[in-house]
Amino acid sequence: MGIELLTAVLLCCILVAFALGAQVGLALGSIAMIVGYMSWGDGIFNLVPSTIESTFFSFILLAIPLYIYMGQLLTKSGIGDAMFNASQMMIGKVRGSLAISVIGVCSMIGAMVGIIGAGIMTSGAIALRPMLERGYDRRMALGVIMGGGALGILIPPSIPMIMFAAATQNSVGRMFLGAMVPALITILCLITYIIISCKLNPEKAPKTQADEENLQLPIPQKLKIARDGLLSIGLIVLVLGSIITGVATPTESGAIGVVGAIFLAIVFKRFKLDMFRYAGLQTAMLVSVAMWIILGASVFSNFHLLMGVQSMVADFTGSLDLPPLMIIIMFQIIMLLLGFIIDEFIIVLMCAPLFTPIAVSLGYDPIWFGVLMIINILIAVQTPPYGFALFYLKGIAPANVGMAEIYRSVTPFILINLFVLVLCMTFPEIVLWLPSSVMD
Repeated sequence: MGIELLTAVLLCCILVAFALGAQVGLALGSIAMIVGYMSWGDGIFNLVPSTIESTFFSFILLAIPLYIYMGQLLTKSGIGDAMFNASQMMIGKVRGSLAISVIGVCSMIGAMVGIIGAGIMTSGAIALRPMLERGYDRRMALGVIMGGGALGILIPPSIPMIMFAAATQNSVGRMFLGAMVPALITILCLITYIIISCKLNPEKAPKTQADEENLQLPIPQKLKIARDGLLSIGLIVLVLGSIITGVATPTESGAIGVVGAIFLAIVFKRFKLDMFRYAGLQTAMLVSVAMWIILGASVFSNFHLLMGVQSMVADFTGSLDLPPLMIIIMFQIIMLLLGFIIDEFIIVLMCAPLFTPIAVSLGYDPIWFGVLMIINILIAVQTPPYGFALFYLKGIAPANVGMAEIYRSVTPFILINLFVLVLCMTFPEIVLWLPSSVMD
């Protein structure tokens, strides 16, 4: 069977499996094994133990459960609320300050959780109700939750970035640094949109008595709120700083984050054994799901690579006789379409080892291409009608909110992310300046 026909068969099998509601990891792994057995015979089964060894015993991937555990501890102990209160106290005079606070805090919460779905669900649990209770426009509130919660994968420490680095043998620290400027630009654009939108239509973010009360808190209480917020943010800075400065590996920094989250919960007098146990169970469930997905996708990807798909794609792109940038744009479109049917884990594991070597052969930096991939995934999973993250948002929305309203609520935020993607593609130094300055 030729690689072209094999690729078509694999794609059709994936679409059928997903349409039937099969579990992602099991579907990908099973399809690879069945098609591989029909193509190679018994020898294909040797791929499973070698994939398990290279995947589950990767030192970089050990960081994933630690970062997820840190995020669960911070959110379940209520420390996320401390960050939210501190942000709201600082910018309470600005119309739309609650939405602006949500963008900043939910971005950090999403980063701590490290997964888009969990980031949106966690952010929505903390911030959606306060916005709706204060009379915020529902579309504004829902869009802000999506914009902030999903942005977590672009803000270090991001689980998809760790997976990209592991799949392509690149530096996690450089990936984290490369994403920081695009993430900051995105946050500033989102905040600017909120300010302008609320200025043009004040009914989207009405002033309430609660806003006035926050501004009139006693000084000791303000100091306590500021202390709690700064300590919470300081933990994230400590985790990132330990990686960037080379003091700790990504895995070791994850352990630092877990210890720091427990320490903060004790300092804030929010540490409870039930919370500790529940956070552990939630982490175990998320990690178990993630590991099965990673295994299935890795088996599928490795089988496809062994069959020569990388050479096929390289030959195909070469035969098109397109400028290198057009090849990169074509890759972006493919990943955007994939985001309609699969989540961020699968896109990274399937596309990173396939597209990155071709991008490098065209003369592009792998860190630049990796950050573009993460921004693209961020857009893809939010894009109507089948973006994966839309259904997470529907799950936390009020019962009377339909999918059409959700589509309209996320559209402005998707356009902002698309603008940042084009900006980073046009000016690579936005991504590469900070890694080069710090690590070279």
